[in-house]
Amino acid sequence: MGVKQTIKSLDAFPRAEEHLLQKTQSGAFVSVIGLVIMATLFYHELAYYLTTYTVHQMSVDLKRGETLPINVNITFPSLPCDVVSVDAIDMSGKHEVDLDTSIWKLRLNSHGHITGTEYLSDLVEKEHDAHNHDHDKDHHKDSHEEQHAHGFDDAAETIIKKVKQALANGEGCRVYGILEVQRVAGNFHISVHGLNIFVAQMIFDGAKHVNVSHIIHDLSFGPKYPGIHNPLDGTARILHETSGTFKYYIKKRKSPSDISSNIFVLDDNEISLIVPTEYRYISKEVLPTNQFSVTEYFSPMTDFERTWPAVYFLYDLSPITVAIKEERRSFLHFITRLCAILGGTFALTGMLDRWMYRLLEALTKPNHRSGLL
Repeated sequence: MGVKQTIKSLDAFPRAEEHLLQKTQSGAFVSVIGLVIMATLFYHELAYYLTTYTVHQMSVDLKRGETLPINVNITFPSLPCDVVSVDAIDMSGKHEVDLDTSIWKLRLNSHGHITGTEYLSDLVEKEHDAHNHDHDKDHHKDSHEEQHAHGFDDAAETIIKKVKQALANGEGCRVYGILEVQRVAGNFHISVHGLNIFVAQMIFDGAKHVNVSHIIHDLSFGPKYPGIHNPLDGTARILHETSGTFKYYIKKRKSPSDISSNIFVLDDNEISLIVPTEYRYISKEVLPTNQFSVTEYFSPMTDFERTWPAVYFLYDLSPITVAIKEERRSFLHFITRLCAILGGTFALTGMLDRWMYRLLEALTKPNHRSGLL
């Protein structure tokens, strides 16, 4: 019996008898308010617990022998698909002209609507082969021999007529797909460089008439993960009555000293490297990708310019890789916060109930006494 009494003496929550409890309207009002607050805070804490947060870690990039995927989706509203060429070159000396791997071209009309789809083939390279044929065949006329000396033949003339008609109709081209390049510094560019120079001269009547206006719908170096921001997505550069070369530097440069004086800086932020990134989901799935920032330069064409307009993307890779890991808060942390919130709300509503009861009691007692007198 003594043990039971000792245990009862430790009770921190003594119970009052039912007939001693007094329920009031103010207490009911405070109780309802407290329940609403506790339910709202419980929902907020549960949502906070179920959401994940990310932790960033850096380490040395040890990848070797892998390729770098470049997702491209760019519209050229003033260049027909027959003259658009995608070329790539890297520091190892590898140079590819008119790439035809995993790249598609969409023909666009003057309103920007798709009118045809074709795989990026060697249409332009056919001209390169054509002007290398023998030009001294007996059945060719003298005029044809003169054309061959300048790189022309029937196929080239067909291309010239076709492109001129497309330009007259206001055709454009959307280039999209995936470029697989080596994981070394390099660049890829989209231009008319795949054309024979004499063919290009016949089509455009000079480099100043090549309009490389473009809209970048998507340019990324790998798949997208939650929260990634690709700074070139949605970029539009439209030229009117002028032409030039756009250069997007996705690599680190100490200074623009090697940029010629006729290049105007559009954004003088420091140029960064492509940063290899691994995004690790809460499910342990790993998504390898890359993130980057960019600086842009534009070089307008001059009367004495010997190059042809193009859109360049120059890149370099960082030796540091970033690991972004999704994590979830511990259940013990959730319970601790939940107890603190619910207990604090319960205590606060209890204090508010006592204050309201005493206030109402103080206001009603004088009236009660005056009624007795």
